[in-house]
Amino acid sequence: MTSSLLLWSAFTVLVVIMLAIDLGLNRKSHQVSFKEALIWSIVWVGLALAFNVGIYFLMGKQPALEFLTGYLIEKSLSVDNLFVFIMIFTVFGVRGELQARVLKWGILGALIMRVVFIFVGAELLQRFQWLFYIFGAILLYTAWKMAFGPSHEMEPDKNPLVRLARKFLPMTKKIRGDWFVTRRLKLWVASPLFMVLLVVESSDLVFALDSIPAIFAITLDPFIVLTSNVFAIMGLRALYFLLAGVMGMFIYLKYGISFILGFVGIKMILIMLGVHVPISISLGIIVASLVTAIGLSLLANTTPALAPKANLPDEAC
Repeated sequence: MTSSLLLWSAFTVLVVIMLAIDLGLNRKSHQVSFKEALIWSIVWVGLALAFNVGIYFLMGKQPALEFLTGYLIEKSLSVDNLFVFIMIFTVFGVRGELQARVLKWGILGALIMRVVFIFVGAELLQRFQWLFYIFGAILLYTAWKMAFGPSHEMEPDKNPLVRLARKFLPMTKKIRGDWFVTRRLKLWVASPLFMVLLVVESSDLVFALDSIPAIFAITLDPFIVLTSNVFAIMGLRALYFLLAGVMGMFIYLKYGISFILGFVGIKMILIMLGVHVPISISLGIIVASLVTAIGLSLLANTTPALAPKANLPDEAC
């Protein structure tokens, strides 16, 4: 009990401090350099691994392995978010320094959504274990759709949040400054940047519905689920600017992520059938999938014959 309380306290204090530092350092919109993105990526990964060590010493080996596995799952799935963010910013024509501002508030909103979903999801699975079948089926469908489903164009005008906002808020034709909403002539006016934020938030909502069930296949402990999710998301903005320029290189990464989703979906169904895959095996399969996908992608960049001929992910085109 004492160790659990200590970890909850340490986690809460750490996230509050890092959010304050991150939001404070980025009060003004600016172009995030590769060096800055690299430093922050190292900081967030380092903090996650340090926290993992703390779990190992205070809670034991099994929870530590669960945290690491959950962190890798959420981190790999969050990379898929980055592809979508690139598409959103390209469609709306959002320049670099404004991308950082949108991501800052978008990720803050994502953290709040994840906290709500995690506690609701954990409670539902504890009460209604048959939901494992439903979540497993959702993950299998998502995995198939990600790997083999048709590509779709980004159409912001069809986003329900954007359509709803336009009914109540007049919008300027161009992005002027870094504000989302302002008051002009006694009227509230939205910038297209506000619409970008809404699309980013709604896309993360969709990803949350896929990624959160995935980690419930690893553990139902709300602490492990929440902390692994938060640490994965907190480094997302830095990771975006670190990888944005080279995303097209990882043409097989989407297939690796879809394989992980499929594996986790099968794992959830097996749990209900009384078959439990050891956490060490799950961790090994996830790591091997990511390494294989990244390795094949890098190899394909130097050997064009190895590049997939059809059904390429949008981001690789």
